[in-house]
Amino acid sequence: MRFAILDLETTGHQADDEIIQIGIVVLNEELSVADTFSSFVRPGKAIPSFITGLTGITDEMVKDAPVLEDVLPEVVKLLGDAILVAHNVGFDAHFLNRELDRCGYSPFTGRRLDTVDMLRMLYPTLPSYQLGAVSEAFGITHERAHQADSDAEATSLLFAACMHKLQELPLLSLQRLGELFNGYDDLSWLIQTTLQEKERETSLDLQSHVYFNQLAMKTSDWAELQPAREDMDEEAISKMTFEQFMDGVRDRFRAMMNDYEEREAQSIMFDEVHKALDNERHLLIEAGTGTGKSLGYLLPSLFYGVKENKKIVVSTHTINLQEQLRQRDIPLLQEVAPFPFRAAIFKGRGNYICLRKFDTKLRMREYVSPNEDLMTAAQMIIWLGETGTGDQEELNFGNKGGEFWETVASDADSCLNRACPWFKRCFYHRAKHEANIADVVITNHSLVFTDIQAEHRLLPGYEHLVVDEAHHLEEVASKHLGLQLSYFSLVHPFNRLIKDSRGGGLLSQLIAMLHGESESGVPAWIETLDELGKSFTSIREDWDKMFELMYTLMGATGGAPATQTENGQSVFRIRPNEHPTGWSTIADTENIIYADLNKAVRTLEKTLNDIKEKIDDTPIVNMVTDLNGAVKDLARIRDDMRVFVRADKRDTVYWMEATAQFKAKSLQLNAVPADVSEQLRTHLFEAKKSVILTSATLSVQKSFQYASEQLGLIGMEEAGRLTTVQLPSPFNYREQALVIIPRNFPQLKGAGGDPQFVDLLVKSLADSAVLLGGRMLVLFTSYRMLRQVYDPLKEALEQHQIQVLGQGIDSSNRSKLTRRFRQQSASVLLGTSSFWEGVDIPGDALTCLAIVRLPFQPPNHPLVEAKSEMLLAQKQNPFMKLSIPQAVIRFKQGFGRLVRSAKDRGIVLIYDTRVLETYYGKYFLYSLPGPKIEHMHTEQIVPRMQQWLGTEQEGVQS
Repeated sequence: MRFAILDLETTGHQADDEIIQIGIVVLNEELSVADTFSSFVRPGKAIPSFITGLTGITDEMVKDAPVLEDVLPEVVKLLGDAILVAHNVGFDAHFLNRELDRCGYSPFTGRRLDTVDMLRMLYPTLPSYQLGAVSEAFGITHERAHQADSDAEATSLLFAACMHKLQELPLLSLQRLGELFNGYDDLSWLIQTTLQEKERETSLDLQSHVYFNQLAMKTSDWAELQPAREDMDEEAISKMTFEQFMDGVRDRFRAMMNDYEEREAQSIMFDEVHKALDNERHLLIEAGTGTGKSLGYLLPSLFYGVKENKKIVVSTHTINLQEQLRQRDIPLLQEVAPFPFRAAIFKGRGNYICLRKFDTKLRMREYVSPNEDLMTAAQMIIWLGETGTGDQEELNFGNKGGEFWETVASDADSCLNRACPWFKRCFYHRAKHEANIADVVITNHSLVFTDIQAEHRLLPGYEHLVVDEAHHLEEVASKHLGLQLSYFSLVHPFNRLIKDSRGGGLLSQLIAMLHGESESGVPAWIETLDELGKSFTSIREDWDKMFELMYTLMGATGGAPATQTENGQSVFRIRPNEHPTGWSTIADTENIIYADLNKAVRTLEKTLNDIKEKIDDTPIVNMVTDLNGAVKDLARIRDDMRVFVRADKRDTVYWMEATAQFKAKSLQLNAVPADVSEQLRTHLFEAKKSVILTSATLSVQKSFQYASEQLGLIGMEEAGRLTTVQLPSPFNYREQALVIIPRNFPQLKGAGGDPQFVDLLVKSLADSAVLLGGRMLVLFTSYRMLRQVYDPLKEALEQHQIQVLGQGIDSSNRSKLTRRFRQQSASVLLGTSSFWEGVDIPGDALTCLAIVRLPFQPPNHPLVEAKSEMLLAQKQNPFMKLSIPQAVIRFKQGFGRLVRSAKDRGIVLIYDTRVLETYYGKYFLYSLPGPKIEHMHTEQIVPRMQQWLGTEQEGVQS
C-alpha cells in the first residue's frame, strides 16, 4: 500500500485558473518516505498579486519552469496505484483531474483520503484545522507555507501522525467508529481496514481506558474523588498567619524562578484582597495589565478559604480567562502553596455531554445532517477517551456540530439522576461533585446569575465571591435577569421532536418503540402522538408567520421604523403599552401559538406520564425522559414569548434585532431590565459577606463613581462595607508608550467616513505601516468603516509586501486572525468590537495601535436609549453619566492591547480629534495610565514615530 501526498498551488480557484506548482511525497506502508517530487509549472497567464502575496511565488520564479504537459508523466507515474492524500483533497483532486483530462490522460479514480477529515475526527480538540496552524501545533517546521513542496511535506507528517493515532485507538473506540462509518466512502474503508487489523492482534487495554456500555473513556467513577486534605493537620493551617503564608509562597517562587521579582502592585493586591475577605467587606480594585491580578486574588482567596474552611467562588466573563486559570495559574499555585488544595471549574449544565443521550443517539442512528453528524459523533467517540471534563468547549465542531451538541447536552429536565446507568460517570455530576469538595470554584458570570435565578441550587453554597473582568458584570446581569428569544428557540426543540415533514425525530422513534409493546394503552398513545405531530407542524407554521410579521414590522425590507446600527443590524424598540401599528396582528398570532402550544404540551405531558407509569422498558423510559426535556423547553418558550409580546413592564426594555441577509430567521427578541443596580445590590452585595470586583478598567478619570452606580454599590463605601483601590501600573508608560493625535485630521460624522476622511486615514495608516513593516492593529467602531478602509489600504501596502487582514473579510474568527497576524510580522490587522479587549499580542508582533474613533455606544440602541431616558427623568445628563463613562472604559480596554509586558514599546495613533477639541476629550486622555501624549500635523507623524522608536526606516524594513 502506497500513499501519495499531493499539494498544488494555483493561480486561483476558478475554472480558468492554472497550476503553478506541484509537490508530492510518497509514503510506503510503514509510512516512511519512499519518493518525493516537486516542480514549478509555467502557466499560460500571469500570477495574480494576491496569490503571490499568499504563496510567495512570482512570475519570475515560474518563467523558465516546464509547462504542465512536461510535468504530468512523472506525476502520473508516482500516483499510479497509490492512495491519494491531500489537505482538502477535493480541491487538489479536482484540479489534477481537470488537467489530466485536458492533457489526454485518464482521470485519477483511486481512493482519496482527506487529512482535514482525519484531523477533525482524530484530534477533535485542535483549535484550527488550517494547515499552518496544525503544523505549528504538531511542532512541524513549515517555513514556506502555501508552497506545494513544503505543504506536501507537512501534510505527509500530519497524515502519518493520524495513521499512527488511528492504529493506536482502543479497540472499542475503533469498533464504534466502524459502526458509524459502515458506508462505502474511503474514510470508511480506512477505518474498517484498521479495525480488521486491530481485531486480529489485540484485546482491550484495561490500563489505558475505562470501559462502560461500549464506550472507552478516560474518566472513572467520580464518587472516588475526595477532598484535598483528608489526612492533613488542620491545626498547623489554622495557626498560620497570612504574612507567614505569603513569605513561604515567595520563597518557593524564588526557588522556582531565577528572575522572580516582586511587583509592588501585586503585593498591594494580595493585602487588599485578604483584608476584604477577612473583614467581610466588598472591594473594587482596578489592576492594570502586568499586575498579575489572577495570582493577586487567587493566593489570598485560597489562604482565607482553607484557613476559615469557607468556599471561595471565582467568576470570569470569558472562557479564555477560565482556561488560563485552569491551565496556568492553578497548577502554579499547587506548586507554591504550603498545603494541598482542590480547584474546580464549574460551568452551566449545557456545557457538559450527557452520556446517556449520546449513547442513545449512536444506537438509534438518528442524524439530521448525516455527513456532518457522523463526523461530530466520531469526534466525540475519540474525545471521550481523552477528556477529563466532558466540556464541549474542548471540541472544535464543524458547521452543524453545535446543533448535534444540543441533542446530547446535559439538562435538568431530561436527567434521570441516580436512576441513570451513567450517573457515576456523568460529567455534569462529576463537575458538581468536584465543586462541592473544592476549596476554590471557578465559574462564569452567567452561571452566577443563573444560580441566583435558580434560588442557589446550582453552585455550592458560598459567601465569598471574586469577580474578574468585572466591567462586564452589569451587562451579563441585564442579560440573565431578562430574556432572549430567537427564531430558532422553538425550531431546535421542534426539530428534535419532528425531524421533517416525512417524520423522524423523538416522536416517531417513540411511536416505533411502542409498536413492539403489548400494553393495552399502546393504540391510544400512538394515535395521540400522531395527532400531536400534526399539531406541532401547525404551531411551527404559525411561528414562522409570526416572525415574518415581526420582520415586516421592523421595516428591514426597506420600510422605516427600525434604526440601523453601525454593524448593519436593524434594531426596533417596542415601548411598554405604546405598541406600534401592526402589533395587534402579531399578538393575535401569538395567542393562537400560546393556546395550541399549551394544549400540545399538556397532552404530551399526560401521555408521557401514562407511558412512564405503565412501561418499564429502559429504551422507552430514556426516550420519554428526553421528550419530557423537549416539552419543558417548549413550555418555557411559550411563556417567554407571551412576556415579550405583552411588552407591558415599564422598567423593562423590549427590542428586536435582525439582519437583511437572513431576514426573519435572524430575528432576536430581547426583554431586559433597564437598570439592574438594585437587583445586584440585593442578590449580591447584601446577600454575600465579601465580593471582590477586579478588572483593568473600572475607573473613569481615577474615580469609581460610575462602576458603583451601575453595580448598586452607592453608599456602601461610606457605610464601611466597600473599599476602592486603584493599583499603580507595573509598567513605565512614559517610556514605553507614545500617543500621537493628528490635530489637523477632519472630524468624522456618521457611521461611515466621507471620502476625504477615508483617503487621509488610508494614507496615514499606509505610511505608518511602511515605516514599521506592518505590526499594526487598527481598531474601528463599525464594520462599515472597516470595509471602506480595507481595499484601498490593501492596495497601498501590496507593493511593500505587507498583508492586510480584515475582521469579517479574511475571517470572522478572532483567534484565527490573531494567529495569522502573529505568524507574519509584515501585517496590518483591522478589527472591530471584539478586538477592543481580550486580544493579547505581546512583544514585537504589535508596535502600533491605531484608534480610528472613540468607542461611544450608538445612542439609538434601545438599552442605551432607555437608560438615558431614566437619567433624564432624574434630571441628570445621560451623555456625562452614561455615554462618556462607557466609552472611556472601552477606550482604556483598546489602549491596553498595546503594552502587554515590561519589555513592550509602542505607539498609539488616535484619529478622533474630539479628544483635543471637545470639553470631554480630557476624560479619555486623563484615564490613560501615563503615556507620553503629543499632537501634531499628520505629515509629522511618521518622522516622529521614526525618531521615538530610534530606528532608521530602512533598518525596520530590512
